Amino acid sequence: MKKTRLTELLGIEYPIIQGGMVWVSNWRLAAAVSNAGGLGQVGSGSMDWDQVRENIRTVRENTNKPWGLNIPMMRPDFEEICKIGLEEGARIFTTSAGNPLKAAPLLKHDDTIIIHVVPSVKGAKKAQEAGFAAIVCEGYEAGGHNGMDETCTISLVPQVVDAVNIPVAAAGGIADGRGIAAALALGADGVQMGTRFVATVECPAHENFKRQVVEASDTGTLITGRKMNMLRSLKNDFTLRMLEAEKGGAGTEELLKIIGDEHNRAELGMVFGEVHEGVLEAGQSAGLVQDIPTVAELFKRLVDEYEKAVAKLR
Repeated sequence: MKKTRLTELLGIEYPIIQGGMVWVSNWRLAAAVSNAGGLGQVGSGSMDWDQVRENIRTVRENTNKPWGLNIPMMRPDFEEICKIGLEEGARIFTTSAGNPLKAAPLLKHDDTIIIHVVPSVKGAKKAQEAGFAAIVCEGYEAGGHNGMDETCTISLVPQVVDAVNIPVAAAGGIADGRGIAAALALGADGVQMGTRFVATVECPAHENFKRQVVEASDTGTLITGRKMNMLRSLKNDFTLRMLEAEKGGAGTEELLKIIGDEHNRAELGMVFGEVHEGVLEAGQSAGLVQDIPTVAELFKRLVDEYEKAVAKLR
């Protein structure tokens, strides 16, 4: 697999970033990805302050390779998480779901690398202007919260690449070596993958969640929350009920009643394994996931698939 501006920037062997997925991106997964040659990330989205500190300290003890801390800007205590990350020795940060102009002053230092996740060319330009070192551009095939414009990865990536001069990682719908080769062909310097890493041995996701990802078909996910906050997750009783309510013209108040406590519902599905009424965040690439390997096994496979795809093109 080729070296790129992203591998050079981050000091990693392969141009693969593990997404900082809420609830299921702890130190164990991050260390495994980093040790395999990618950039593992501790996902702080569902962690309290003590858990963030503990995960940072533990990932440092379990890898001597580069790793990162993902911080969703929708957290009301975003600034405090940034402070904790810096205090505990994190030096690579990814931010998302917010204005990069607010994040850069908190995290940009001589010894840090900051990356912002964007769903649009406008967002990419803003991140570059703010001083971010790289960008993850995420199409709406991705699991979890998505951009409201619903721009697909294959059309978004080359437009973002043309608009900025910093490294770009493609995200959304990528789960194998063919997808990595395609992303690089579009001009990206690497990829970020989330759903594929859910179904690995080291991921802390509940086994029921992992199995649902493996069993998902090409049409196994859907988008809910177009009137509020778009979310892609696996189809189940809850998400189908939400979709029907939205199609029937339900207002925000009615939809919120169906959702209940979004925080608890996500934890219910991804951590406790309630596959019918919990939220199981996953992207359209779930249809490509067929098993639950170790992270090391997965990386070997990704490299082989990539090389075969490139050889076929040649």
